[in-house]
Formats: sequence, structure tokens, C-alpha cells
Amino acid sequence: MMEEEELEFVEELEAVLQLTPDVQLAIEQVFPSQDPLDRADFNAVEYINTLFPTEQSLANIDEVVNKIRLKIRRLDDNIRTVVRGQTNVGQDGRQALEEAQKAIQQLFGKIKDIKDKAEKSEQMVKEITRDIKQLDHAKRHLTTSITTLNHLHMLAGGVDSLEAMTRRRQYGEVANLLQGVMNVLEHFHKYMGIPQIRQLSERVKAAQTELGQQILADFEEAFPSQGTKRPGGPSNVLRDACQVANILDPRIKQEIIKKFIKQHLSEYLVLFQENQDVAWLDKIDRRYAWIKRQLVDYEEKYGRMFPREWYMAERIAVEFCHITRTELAKIMRTRAKEIEVKLLLFAIQRTTNFEGFLAKRFSGCTLTDGTLKKLESPPASTNPFLEDEPAAEMEELAMEKGDLEQPKKPKAPDTPFHGIVSKCFEPHLYVYIESQDKNLGELIDRFVADFKAQGPPKPNTDEGGAVLPSCADLFVYYKKCMVQCSQLSTGEPMIALTTIFQKYLREYAWKILSGNLPKTTSSSGGLTISSLLKEKEGSEAAKFTLEELCLICSILSTAEYCLATTQQLEEKLKEKVDVSLTERINLTGEMDTFSTVISSSIQLLVQDLDAACDPALTAMSKMQWQNVEHVGDQSPYVTSVILHIKQNVPIIRDNLASTRKYFTQFCIKFANSFIPKFITHLFKCKPISMVGAEQLLLDTHSLKMVLLDLPSIGSQVVRKAPASYTKIVVKGMTRAEMILKVVMAPHEPLVVFVDNYIKLLTDCNTETFQKILDMKGLKRSEQSSMLELFRQRLPAPPSGPEGSSSLSLLAPTPEQESSRIRKLEKLIKKRL
Repeated sequence: MMEEEELEFVEELEAVLQLTPDVQLAIEQVFPSQDPLDRADFNAVEYINTLFPTEQSLANIDEVVNKIRLKIRRLDDNIRTVVRGQTNVGQDGRQALEEAQKAIQQLFGKIKDIKDKAEKSEQMVKEITRDIKQLDHAKRHLTTSITTLNHLHMLAGGVDSLEAMTRRRQYGEVANLLQGVMNVLEHFHKYMGIPQIRQLSERVKAAQTELGQQILADFEEAFPSQGTKRPGGPSNVLRDACQVANILDPRIKQEIIKKFIKQHLSEYLVLFQENQDVAWLDKIDRRYAWIKRQLVDYEEKYGRMFPREWYMAERIAVEFCHITRTELAKIMRTRAKEIEVKLLLFAIQRTTNFEGFLAKRFSGCTLTDGTLKKLESPPASTNPFLEDEPAAEMEELAMEKGDLEQPKKPKAPDTPFHGIVSKCFEPHLYVYIESQDKNLGELIDRFVADFKAQGPPKPNTDEGGAVLPSCADLFVYYKKCMVQCSQLSTGEPMIALTTIFQKYLREYAWKILSGNLPKTTSSSGGLTISSLLKEKEGSEAAKFTLEELCLICSILSTAEYCLATTQQLEEKLKEKVDVSLTERINLTGEMDTFSTVISSSIQLLVQDLDAACDPALTAMSKMQWQNVEHVGDQSPYVTSVILHIKQNVPIIRDNLASTRKYFTQFCIKFANSFIPKFITHLFKCKPISMVGAEQLLLDTHSLKMVLLDLPSIGSQVVRKAPASYTKIVVKGMTRAEMILKVVMAPHEPLVVFVDNYIKLLTDCNTETFQKILDMKGLKRSEQSSMLELFRQRLPAPPSGPEGSSSLSLLAPTPEQESSRIRKLEKLIKKRL
């Protein structure tokens, strides 16, 4: 029973001593300790095992027990001391609490006394300031009353004075007085319910109405509609009247301006009536001279009469422009058949000059509803080709150079007077467009005639192929037309002119460039009877002369110049035309036409050199390679091929010095044409002995070296060939070398030969394998067993996309297609 009670006591004690983690952490921070007995997760078993890890350590158990008992006694003493020290703590705490409560009560009483005193003070201040507030309100009302009475006195006196001055036409005093009366009347808007105030307001309105009618009558008297002016007109009175009109209703001012301008321009309508000789376009200068004289006359006589902010001189000029545009449009519709290009351009030139004169003299604020903005000047450019618009020579030079990298010229903002008169000429610009169409047609015909008369350009081996001078003349004329038309209009006429440009760019490409390319004797795209007969007779393809080669290079260089300049022309047209029409300007088709001329020229050069090498390749295929007994220098056919290359390539390179990239294209296309043809003729060399194969391998290596050196052959300056070209030559000629190495290899054992073939050529085509067996001179019985083994040794095609690509290898090769064509040729020859 005692043991059970002790266990229950221990469990209760542990339950009581179970502290929360926060409390435990706080205790550890206040009383840090490294003693295991102080840990919250103390485990008695682990602690005992730590003290006695082995059985031998139990020998000193009495010593450990004594230490623990000593520690327990010390803890008991400490606990006893603390408990005794806390005996009087509760009583002290209660006493301190009572003292704090008493202090709070005293403080609350003092705060209440202060609050009562503050309320009494506030009441006392209110009583003191009540009289002061009353006095302030009285003073404010009295001041307002006195001010209102003064304003009323001023208004009544001002109205009386205004009516008297109006009757005496003292406009100078009226202008100042009326503005003051209007300002004073604004203070009485809230008093309009008072009859006397309303009556004064109505008198002011009546005075304003009377002033307006009186001023209009004075101007009508000074400037009658019949055009006769009273001698010694009242300019001073009218000048003051204009100041009054600035204060009155704006309609009075507009009426004065309208009547004055109408009277001032009445003589113009009479002098330049539609039925007068001076009204036609050839005397358009007289119109502008007349208005200039009128503006000078206005400044001398009436410049000081009207306020500066009325801009009367500008308004007269603007109204003149509107009338002139209407009258010119009317007379041009009536006499449209009499309009000629020179006459139209003369009138437009004089009109645009006059508009420029107006832009320099006037601000144009009357055209922009008074919101005049300073025209922003475009940022300065360091490009000498981007000068002012009239400097057409600079722009032509830039066009001739074909500088596509020059910065675009910012489009200068139009002046307010731009097109104010010249807009009337736009419906008749079709005359100008038709004239340019005719002129360009005659220009192209002259180019054709000059080319036939002068013949092809002379060979040029020093400075590169000469560009035909006609193309520079064409684009210079284009530039002049573009600048001239952009000064006339930037709308639909520019689109029509662009269409004309496109038409004659195509004609130039067809008639001058493509039309003068040398013609080949037979079409390269198909088989003809004449070509078969010539082949049967053993004739060689006609080769281009030196002059013809230079002509092809010159046409190629000209087409490149036209391509680059056409691109620049498109950019310039888009700069000149309205922004809304830029998408309709597209010269891509014309640039493609020049690109086609370039491709055709390169193809002709390739075909010429290719045809020159054909007899040598034919001689190679007809040699008896099984009878070759020893390996010597390169064969005669190789020497012939090299000779043709050394004859043609330097001429082409020197004449294409200015278009280096197209010379590179020529080299690449020739390599792509010559190497497959060489391999095709290589397969025709059968049978081949071991020595013959070695000789062919030597010849192939010689041709490979010549082809690698093709871009710089015969040149004093040795340049490294382009990587793209070198890659094509190495790949193609290496295949030819591998074919010969397979031919040289012994065909026994068969498995080794087939595996060697697959490894060297990586060609899964049985047709190619068959040709190599023919070159080795094997019998058909031997070939059949080797073909069967070849099919067995072929690697299995992978699945997926790679499998489809490997299946494509089974498609007919160019060699197969050429063999079929040769069979067809032989059949046709037999029938012939």
C-alpha cells in the first residue's frame, strides 16, 4: 500500500511540474544550466545508464549515491530559505496597492477641479468676444454697402457717359469706359432682381447694340461697296472704333473684317474675270503681283488702323488664295483641253513660289484657328545627301551611288500655306503623268537605239565590269520626276507616277538587259532535233567571245545597280508620299525582275564554261583505261579543262570585281554543275585497270586542286576561297576520289569489298554499285552474286523520319535520269 501511495504521489508531482514550452524556455534563459537534471526532457533511466555504463562502474555506486544525497540536501536548504523569505511578501503587496489607490483618487479630484475652472474661463471669453463679433459683422456689412453704392454710382455715371460719348462718336474714350462699365456690371449679377439694377443693365446692352450698328455704319460710309472711298477717310475715328469692336460682340468684329476684305478684293474679281486674257495660266504671275501690290498699299494706308491682333494683312492674303483657287479651278475645268504640260508646270511653279512667299511673311495663325505652333525643324544630319528639298543634284548623286545605308531624311512639316492655292492643280496632274509616261517611253527607245548603235561595252579587265550608262540616266530622270511631282502633290498623283516607274523599270529590264544577253545555240532546258544533229555531227557548242562575256558581266553589274537603286527609290517614294498611301508603294516585283536578270546572267556564264569543258570530259570517257600501262602526269583532257578555266574565269572575275558576291555565286553554280557531270562521265570509263584507276585518281586530284583555286586562278592577288564554295568542291570531288578508290580495291573476298564500298561511299543505291562493278570489268555472273550480297549487307533503314529519308535514297538519282535521257537520244538518232 505504501508503495502504491508513493507512486501516486510521484505521478501527481510530475503532473504539477509539467510546464509549457514557453515557460520552460523562459526559465532556461533566466537560469541557464548544463546539468542533465535541469532538462525538461530528463529521463532517469538514461541518466543512470550514463553514470554506470558498464558493470565494473557499479563498484563506485556508494560514492555516486552520496553525491546525489548531498545535492538533495543543498536543494532542500535553498528551497527552505526561499520559502521563509516569502513569508511577508503578501502583506507588503497589499499595503502598496492601497497606497496606489489613494494616489489615484487624489489625482482624479485635481483633474475635475481643472476642468471646472476651464469651463468657467471659456464662458468668460465668450461673453467678452460677443461684442467684438457683433462689431466685426457690422463693419463688414457697412464696407460691402459702401462698395456697392460706389459701384452703383460708377455704373450709373458710366452708363450716362457711355450714351453721351456714343452719340458724339468719341470711340477712344468709349473703349476704355465700356470695358470699365462691363467690369462693374459683373458685380451686380446677383442683384438683377432689383428693378433699378436691371434697368441699368438693359441700358448697357442697348448702348452696346447702338455702338455696334454705329461702327458698322461708319465703316460702310468710309468703305462703300461701290469701291469709292470718302476723301480723307476718318482713319483715327475708325482706329478707335476697332478698339471698341474688340470689346463688343465678336460678330461685329467679324462683320467689319469681312466687309473690308470684300471691298479690298472687289477690284481683283473684276480684273481677273474668267473671260479676261490675264485670267489664263500663262499670265498667272499677274495675279500674284497684284496681291503683293495690294498688301504693300494696305500696310501704307491702313496698317495702323486695325489692331495688330486682327492680322488683317494675312486675312486679305488668305481670302485672295481661296478666291484664286476657286477661280483657277473653274477656268481650268472650262478650258481643260488647252492645258499643256509646260503651261501647267509653269503655273504650279509660280503658285508654289507664291505660297512660299506667304509662309515666310505670315505666321498662318488665321488658318489654324489662332493656335499657332512653331514649326519644329528636323534634327541636323551629317549626311551631305540630306540637304534642302530643292537640292535635287545632291539627291541624284546619292541615288547614283546607291547608298542604302544613309539615314532617312526626316519629312519636313508642311507650312500652313502649303497647297492653299496649288491644290486646284491636282485634278489636272494627269497631264503631267501622261507626259512623263510618254517621255520615259521615248527614253527607253533611245536607250535601245543607242545600245544597238554603240554595240556592247569594251572589255574591261582593270576596274571591273562597266555599268551601262543608260541605267544612271534612267534613275536620274526618275529622281527629277519624283522631286517635281512631290512638290505638286503627295497624294494620288504620286501613286500614278510610281506605277509609271514600275512599268519602265520592267521595260528596261526586258529590253535593255534581258534583251541584249547573248543567246545560246540550244535551249538548256530540253532536247531539240537540232541539238541532236549537231551532237551526231560531232560539233562543239558555240562558245561566247570575249566581248560577249564582258557584255554578260556588264549586264549583271547593271542589274545589281538597278536592284539596289530601285530599293532606294522605293524608300524615297514612301518618304515623299502621304503616310496613308505608303502601303500602296511596292517595287518588290521590279526588284525580283532585276534579280532574275542577275540569275540568268550567272547561268549563262556557267553554261558557257560548262559547255567548253564538255569535249574534254567526253574525251575522258572514250579513253581505253584498261590499256594504260603506267601513271604519268595529268591527262590531256585535264589540261584542256584547266585551259578553259584559265581563259574564262579571270575575265569574269575582273569584270565582276565590283560585284564580288555574284562572282562567288558563279563559282558555286559552276562547281555544282561541273562536279556531277564529271562523276557521270567517270562512270562511263569502263573497264578500268588498276593503273588506269590510279591515273584517273591523279587526274581527279588535279581537277580538285584547280577547282579549289578557281576564285583566284590567274590573279596576282591570292585570296582565300569562300568557305561555302570550298565545302562544295571538297564534298563533290572527294566522292569522285572514293569511287576510284573502290574501283582500285580487289573484289575478293566479296564481303570485304562490299563493306568497303558501303563505308567509303555510304551509298545504298544498287544502281551506283552496279556502275562500279561495270568499271571494274566484272562479268555478269560475278556481278549478280555481288549484288545479292550487297543487298544483304545493306543496313536496315531506321524507323521514323530517318527511315523516310533513307527511303528517298532509292529514288532515281541524277545519273539514272541522265542515262534514261541518253537512251532516248540514241533511240531518236536511230529513227533519224
